[in-house]
Amino acid sequence: MSSDIRPIRKVLIANRGEIALRIHRACHEMGIETVAVHSTADSEAMHVRLADQAVCIGPPPAADSYLNIPNIIAAAEISGADAIHPGYGFLSENARFAEIVESHNLIWIGPKPEHIRTMGDKIEAKLTAGRLGLPLVPGSDGALTDLAEAKALAARIGYPVLIKAASGGGGRGMKVVPEESQLETLMAQAGSEAKSAFGDATVYMEKYLGDPRHIEFQVFGDGKGNAIHLGERDCSLQRRHQKVLEEAPSPVISAEQRMRMGGVVAKAMADMGYRGAGTIEFLYENGEFYFIEMNTRLQVEHPVTEAITGLDLVREQIRIAEGKPLTLRQEDVEFRGHAIECRINAEDPRTFAPSPGLVKGFHAPGGMHVRVDSGLYAGYRVPPYYDSMIAKLIVYGTTRAGALRRLRRALEEFVIEGVKTTIPLHQALLDDPEFQSGDYTIKWLEEWLAKQDAADKAAAETAA
Repeated sequence: MSSDIRPIRKVLIANRGEIALRIHRACHEMGIETVAVHSTADSEAMHVRLADQAVCIGPPPAADSYLNIPNIIAAAEISGADAIHPGYGFLSENARFAEIVESHNLIWIGPKPEHIRTMGDKIEAKLTAGRLGLPLVPGSDGALTDLAEAKALAARIGYPVLIKAASGGGGRGMKVVPEESQLETLMAQAGSEAKSAFGDATVYMEKYLGDPRHIEFQVFGDGKGNAIHLGERDCSLQRRHQKVLEEAPSPVISAEQRMRMGGVVAKAMADMGYRGAGTIEFLYENGEFYFIEMNTRLQVEHPVTEAITGLDLVREQIRIAEGKPLTLRQEDVEFRGHAIECRINAEDPRTFAPSPGLVKGFHAPGGMHVRVDSGLYAGYRVPPYYDSMIAKLIVYGTTRAGALRRLRRALEEFVIEGVKTTIPLHQALLDDPEFQSGDYTIKWLEEWLAKQDAADKAAAETAA
């Protein structure tokens, strides 16, 4: 065995919910023991019940538990774990946490800390992407510090422009500026929001694309100059910048475009010396790709890529963290069929108000090519402290039409009683001809929801 390979025997999973369970399953299939960390609110969570060991790391608030770095490191030392997998969210893109993990001689199942830090700063990420040959949205080379400079740049690239926070995401610290008279006010508002949300008021400018799609490429690197891509995912169905449904491949990307852009992102990651899983996100409009950001972690929607490639992405993450080579070469990657993922949230499907509470009944759909990633069970209480996503439904078909038919059937079978869920939303989406045809953009879902609300109000007025 090569001296630079460090076999992993026990993984501490620094996360909760369905992704913690997903990581646990991959570990057990590889003969690796697991340690679940949990808040007091998650003591009865499924990943806690199934893990080989469990350590409570604090009270319900995430800041006191899942974001508590000293407690997580202590749990790793107490349990004898030799590696930490951060999942997604929480500390998964915290470069300082990755450094602390490695400084304690633990294996970090993730990218190199310096790459997390670089790609976590949106300005630095854009500069790096440009140097690596990724196509960029026209905009500022760095932070906006001077109003006159901002006005000159906006005039050059053309209104509308987008002011964005350099740190964070989720739409906070983001303002669309339609004309010069509003630039000063909206720049100040974006900076203020960014400071409040992320502790950093730095903002930058990009050309505002009118009606693009959100296309992302899955990449993997071995950290030694080799990298591959696993095709694209279409994540355009979004509400308030939060993804609702994802599919792979995209209904609008051709095989030639996939090969071309995939080659560009794979080369960029190889040149960077990137290690582990990553996602390069683009806006796509009029046949052109524009880099927006890179996520240096596993994505929520990774199962659709697994479905069309047959590659276990978590297993691959662990193998690379051990120092092993990539399982596949680029020429070995084959894309087959079509996969769709629905995010099932504990929310009112019309108002999107959170709906925590006791799950009184639970039945997951099954059958060929139907996958449910969820930690739910009858008797489980959905806590009010964390993200509202409680399940992911993933279906695969040899064609997109076949995947849609399977998705319809699986949603009909899915039973979650006691809390409201967004299952009815996905069922309604399936009835829409534009969605069925794949004719949608990042604005489409919010416009569709507005039409639904208007129809409901009109019906209520008629009834009255």
